[in-house]
Amino acid sequence: MRVLKDMSSLAFSFTFFLGIRHMGFFNCGKIFCQENALVIANTLFQQHKRRLHMDITRWSIPNHTDYILCSQIWRSSIQSAKTRLGADCGSDHELLIATFRLKLKKVGKTTRNQISYDYTVEMRNRIKGLDATDRVPEELWTQVRDTVQEAGIKTIPKKKKCKKAKWLSEEALQTAMKRREVKGKGEKERYTHLNAEFQRIARRDKKAFLSNQCKEIEENNRKGKTRDLFKKIRDTKGTFHAKMGSIKDRNGIDVTEAGDSKKRWQEYTEELYKKDLHDPDNHNGVITHLEPDILECEVKWALESITTNKASGGDGIPVELFQILKDDAVKVLHSICQQIWKTQQWPQDWKRSVFNPIPKKGNAKECSNYCSIVLISHASKVMLKTL
Repeated sequence: MRVLKDMSSLAFSFTFFLGIRHMGFFNCGKIFCQENALVIANTLFQQHKRRLHMDITRWSIPNHTDYILCSQIWRSSIQSAKTRLGADCGSDHELLIATFRLKLKKVGKTTRNQISYDYTVEMRNRIKGLDATDRVPEELWTQVRDTVQEAGIKTIPKKKKCKKAKWLSEEALQTAMKRREVKGKGEKERYTHLNAEFQRIARRDKKAFLSNQCKEIEENNRKGKTRDLFKKIRDTKGTFHAKMGSIKDRNGIDVTEAGDSKKRWQEYTEELYKKDLHDPDNHNGVITHLEPDILECEVKWALESITTNKASGGDGIPVELFQILKDDAVKVLHSICQQIWKTQQWPQDWKRSVFNPIPKKGNAKECSNYCSIVLISHASKVMLKTL
């Protein structure tokens, strides 16, 4: 018996058992496979008799002489296992071939992100001079918020919004510039010719752009890049913006003025999130007992558990700007949460919520036919998760 293990570089290993001449293989082989979580590839597929090599020259009972074993976790990767009978070479072995299919993991580049590095260094230098002992939560949070915003503006460049269509080529833009100049001079015939040429080039560029977008979408779907796939689809088809006209007040009368509409939404949201005053857990702001202080490990867990790629609240600070700082952000947020826990005073930014009504099915004038999405400060989520 010879055991060969190869192809370990592909994170996949086949174990080849060659030249087994004992009919007791299926007894000891079963035990060996059970102990090592292996399967016999020869028995997974129904093959023609000529593909099942038998040795009857030395034994009265036919038996296989070549086997392939593989791990059970890769069982679905095996496509086939069969023998290929060749010329007689004086050996009782025949060529045994197994076909398998693997999906290798794509390893991304490990280069350092220069933007995140610059932001981290800038924030660490600013946090060193921050005094967080025995300070009012509002004052401490205001200083932290301004520090994060200033460091972000300094080190993280903003993406420039493209006013022109994405698919317009340089040729189309130059034609548009010539058309603008001709229009200013009042040359109507020349303007008509350039306008027709610009429309032709723009249609060609748009068709080529959409074709390339579809190819990228198919490629992302083939590679299983779900996030890139749906992002590309959203960018291609655009975003649907529902038209929000007038709404009805509590008495069913249409409200058209901006101030009255804002007041109506305020009334609706207050009724929607109104707390029961008769709740036995409501102590009217009176603290009956104070629990132990907030631990730093609790703040760290809360910060790491916040979902990324979410819209920021009224302060405009995404959670990634805190998570990238790791322990430095944990210490600062722990100081703020601890001061809030002791003084029972929340910063104003943490108490401010931004409501975004999204229309659902039904009459668009009824506030109840809207789904209200609430955006709050990500820093306040750390305190809420800790509580």
